Amino acid sequence: MKYKITLILLFVGLLFSHSQSEIEQINTVLYDYIEGTANGQPDRLKRAFDDNFNLYFVKEDSLQVWSGKQYIANVKPGQKSNRIGKVLSIDYEGGAAIAKIEILMPERKRIYTDYLMLLKVNRQWKIIHKSFTFKNYPK
Repeated sequence: MKYKITLILLFVGLLFSHSQSEIEQINTVLYDYIEGTANGQPDRLKRAFDDNFNLYFVKEDSLQVWSGKQYIANVKPGQKSNRIGKVLSIDYEGGAAIAKIEILMPERKRIYTDYLMLLKVNRQWKIIHKSFTFKNYPK
């Protein structure tokens, strides 16, 4: 009986540590995105995003698609922007994940909400899709 309990605890511990390491890996990618845009670090964005990633948003009631390559090209090395980001949630199963990010932009007086889809490709998490919306700061 003692042997079975030890095996069960070992198995649960392995599952928990695996789960933690996946969350940590996803978080690293998310903060490469958040800090890369805030601190003018396009290399961090390239590390976070898949080569084929695009951004999606609605403007004047119409779906807009923004090339991920163009988005990264707009981030100039060393050019900081006043963006304060944080991860609100992460959900994953196997090699697929979704994250919700909040970005405060005081100069524009906006709060952005990003929904990011991630996939684990070649043992690395990558953001493959970003959709976003914003609201103005409350008056």
